[in-house]
Amino acid sequence: MSDLQFTKIKDDVLRQKLEKSLKQFKPYKPGDFTWGKVVYKSDNVLLVDIGARAEGVIDGRELKALGKKEFKKLKEGDKILVYVVTPEARDGSVVLSIQQAKAYQDWIELEQAKKEGKVLKVKVVEVNSGGLICELPSGIRGFVPLSQVDPTRVFDSTKKHYGKDVMSEVQKKLAHLLDEEIEVKVLEVDRSKGKVIFSEKAVVFEDKLGIKATVSPDKLVPGQILDAVVTALTPFGIFVNAAGVEGLVHVSELSWDKVTDISKLYKIGDKVKVMVLDVADGGRRVAYSIKRLTPDPWLKKIKKYKVGDVVEGTVEDIVDFGAFVRIEEGINGLIHISELSNRLVKHPKDIVKPGQKVKVVILSISETARHLSLSLKRVDQKTGKVVQSVTRRGNYKSKLSVKNNTEPGTQEGQEKE
Repeated sequence: MSDLQFTKIKDDVLRQKLEKSLKQFKPYKPGDFTWGKVVYKSDNVLLVDIGARAEGVIDGRELKALGKKEFKKLKEGDKILVYVVTPEARDGSVVLSIQQAKAYQDWIELEQAKKEGKVLKVKVVEVNSGGLICELPSGIRGFVPLSQVDPTRVFDSTKKHYGKDVMSEVQKKLAHLLDEEIEVKVLEVDRSKGKVIFSEKAVVFEDKLGIKATVSPDKLVPGQILDAVVTALTPFGIFVNAAGVEGLVHVSELSWDKVTDISKLYKIGDKVKVMVLDVADGGRRVAYSIKRLTPDPWLKKIKKYKVGDVVEGTVEDIVDFGAFVRIEEGINGLIHISELSNRLVKHPKDIVKPGQKVKVVILSISETARHLSLSLKRVDQKTGKVVQSVTRRGNYKSKLSVKNNTEPGTQEGQEKE
């Protein structure tokens, strides 16, 4: 009844009673969420009392979307959350939606799960190079980044890979998780953007290790030193949790020495000290370093070597493009495949073997890259003497010309020969 109709009532007492009665009803607008009580149920309609002037109606189309199983569970007297579509239809009823209310409630429950650190079960519905797309029973989808997947199911080796598409191999292994259920925790929820980020690793490692966050990620600054716990090992580095903030120590930041097998240095649960290198995306991506907490021994040791020196080393690792040789602890170099032999080399393993002692000549030294370029073919392995160098035309000379730290075979080095 409109205000204009109220003025037509001559009886003041009756008019006041009606006004007081109508004021008891709750005013609603489109988009409101509210709790109501089911007062009537049939095969194609639900009537819900939400305290409005008229009962709310949930029609057949809405009930079909709800599903037969969920609809069957509902009974008169049940309290349900509803969404107000139209506060007053032409017939005076309130049009309600139970589906939109359910979606809203699902997001609220997700936010609560994040707050409480609750473990949820999700189904893997898609795999890509970045991680897993998972679905909750409610139908809401979220993403598990690769960094938050249990690494024990992805990486069966902690040896550093060279010349291989590591991510392609990882994706193949993740493909086996399709249609499987995994347990996760909620890392991030943004209802306005429909964005959810999950973590499987938080369930596998953080609960097991009992790590509690004591520092807010956005409070971290480069150079800060923290106590941390190793939570995962991968071929590209280790993940650590420092004061509750997860981050990566890349393999290049583990040690000043060359690292090929991370498992020889660390295991899950090890306590380490780390330095914050970089904080990105509001603390969601943090880079740490371990090696920078100690002086770089390379800078001191390399001073005793110069280009043209013949040194003895041990073949540490063989890759498609050459062989890594350890000269001494902390001093390593690479013999490129082209510097292994004067004949065509199909693969470095045809020339050298891991553990083999070799005599090599230093072709170049890069202090910025902490790198030595070595040659095996230019040194007589019996006498240790330099036997050849490369001219611009590719002919060999009997002596290696090395001046001013230039590499024979380069344009600058050839012009000085």
